[in-house]
This record gives sequence, C-alpha cells and structure tokens, in this order.
Amino acid sequence: MAYTEAPGARVPIRMWADPDSVEPAAMDQLRNVTRLPWVHGLAVMPDVHYGKGATVGSVIAMRDAVSPAAVGVDIGCGMTAVRSSLKAGDLPEDLGRLRAGLEQAVPVGHQAHKRPVDPKRVHGLPTSDWGRFWDRFGALAGPVQKRRERAAHQMGTLGGGNHFLEVCLDDEDAVWLVLHSGSRNIGKELAEHHIECARELPHNRDLPDRDLAVFVSGTPEMEAYRRDLFWAQEYARRNRDVMMGLACDVLRKAVPGAGFGERISCHHNYVAEETYDGVPVLVTRKGAIRAGTGELGIIPGSMATGTYIVRGLGNPASFNSAAHGAGRRMSRNRARREFTREDLVAQTAGVESRKDAAVIDEIPAAYKDLSAVIEAQADLVEVVAHLRQIVCVKG
Repeated sequence: MAYTEAPGARVPIRMWADPDSVEPAAMDQLRNVTRLPWVHGLAVMPDVHYGKGATVGSVIAMRDAVSPAAVGVDIGCGMTAVRSSLKAGDLPEDLGRLRAGLEQAVPVGHQAHKRPVDPKRVHGLPTSDWGRFWDRFGALAGPVQKRRERAAHQMGTLGGGNHFLEVCLDDEDAVWLVLHSGSRNIGKELAEHHIECARELPHNRDLPDRDLAVFVSGTPEMEAYRRDLFWAQEYARRNRDVMMGLACDVLRKAVPGAGFGERISCHHNYVAEETYDGVPVLVTRKGAIRAGTGELGIIPGSMATGTYIVRGLGNPASFNSAAHGAGRRMSRNRARREFTREDLVAQTAGVESRKDAAVIDEIPAAYKDLSAVIEAQADLVEVVAHLRQIVCVKG
C-alpha cells in the first residue's frame, strides 16, 4: 500500500497503517513527536503500537538532536538468521532433545553464562577485535562501571519477553536458525541513565511529553549518549553473533557435517546517521528495520506464525525503513487475563516449545496478523522467503 498522511504539528505523519486502526494513545504519541522543533520527518510502520515515550513501529528523523526514549531501553535489539545446508529430513526425530540442547548452550531469561564465552571457541566469530571492544567499557557512563562482569557473562544470552531462538524451515524445507535479542541488561541501564539525564536538561522542560526529551548536537550530553549508544548497539550485534555461533554448534553436533551460509543481521531499536532531502539527520528506528535498496532484513511474527526474510526496496518516504515484526495487538497483562495454557497449546501446535503458563503473554493471538503487516508494506520490501518454526526457545 502507499502511505497515507495524518496531520502533524510541524511535519506530516507518513503512515503505512490505517490511522483509524491505531490506538488513540499511540496517535497522541506520534503527534507529540511532530511538535519537536528538531524533527525532519516521521514514518509509521504497519506494526505500530503504544510504547514508552515514542511508539513502537516509528521512524523519526531529527536534525542535530536525538531522543533516547525514541530508541528504547533495549538498545540494538534485533534479529539474526542463517540458512543451513540441511533439509527437514536431516534433523533428528526428537526435536525436544534439540530444543534442550539449544537451551543448554544459550542461557535464557535471567540466566547468564557461568564464565564469559571465549570467542575463539564459537563457530563463525572473528576474534581479533574483542579486546578493543571491551577496552571501551571503561569510557561508558559511570553508573554501569560496576556491571562489566555481568555484561561479560550475559554476552551470548537470550533474555526473556519476546526474545527467541528458533529452528525454522523455508518453503523448500531448508533448515534455518533465527534469533531475536538485544543488548541485555547493560543496554537497558545505559538507556535508562541517559533518558533520565535528558529529562533534566533545560531545553526539554516545555516539551509536550517529557519522555521525548532530547540531546542536542555539540553538547557533552549528546557526545556521552552517542558513545554509550553505539557501544551498546555493538554489544547487541556481538551478543547475537555469539548466540548464533553457539546454536550452529548445537545443530552441527546433532547433525554432523551441517554447513551454514552467510548470516543476515539487522537492528530494529537503534540510531543511524543518514541523509534525506540533502539534510544530514539522526534516524531513530524503534521497532523498525533499515530497508535500503537490496538490503536483506528479517521480520518475525509470533511463536507460531514464522518469520519473513525480506529485501529492501529503498523507499525514501519511509526513510529506507520497514516494519520489525507483527507488533502486539494487546498488552501482556491482557493476554494473561484472556488466554489459558490450553489456548497456548492449541495455538502453538506443531511447534516444539514451552507450553507453560509463564509464556502465555507471548501467545500468537496477542500479536497482529503478520501476513497483513507484510502486505501493508509492499512498497518498502519484497519477500525473499517465509520461514515456519518447528522449534522455538523462549526465555
């Protein structure tokens, strides 16, 4: 679909979603964004829904400013996928045992590795620059300095909520590994620290929403945020790289001789320096992926609706962006109230996964229709492959 424009205060709101279908609170958030004097443009993805400060599923381009709440607290959260050389028939019959192997190799929820993962022992990881990456930790914001050991032990861990690690099949029955995770607790603490710092700055006192507080270019606060932000984004990417290497090792152990192609990876909560209309801007994608011409991306659904591998079409109207997933259609609390464990079992039939009450908030019915989300952005991406999960690891 072509986008529609909803009126904004300073710039129009370009929407790849029906404005009438978007919850009023989310529309209020979008309008508040357009009141910021630094905003160059705003694009809204079809999976849009209410979020902290800024909506999930929004792409905000700002001149000489950035709002940390418009990035979110899981800095660098995103996806990684890789196609293996295996076919469905090569997999072991006992998928429960395969899931157990993945859960043992990749800690989930609040768990961490007992000792930091040695990159030299993980499939497919470059090892030469890890020391330089960790050396940069000493320059991060003071409140996180006592968290270095924890951050090291959490490198290569999944987390909880909507994060997952899956074994999937495409339409040719080729086996894929797909995972979703971010910068773990260290990214959250850095984000919360800078959001609070931004709220106290004088130029943010009269904003329509204090959660949209910004840092302005040329200030020490902006430089400190950019330093921590880009480190956390790199942490998130490396975290996914480590997990994917560990998962590949599990699959190779289960099926000796398994090979793997080139990995596809994309952030969907992050900041990038880009240029539109001849203007250098800072683009925050909160629940959105970059979809430049020819760029591969990953758009997942729920525990039972699979994942799409897509190729970007480079639409500048969306700031070269696309949706990051199906998006929630109800809160976690509402999902827990409305659904039972029996509902979860029925809706995840055929998928080897947790079926207990602790993951009811991730039930497929709590999410929007993934196929409709894909159809709504036909001018942003083209589908390369549709993957259906057969094993799903949840935190």
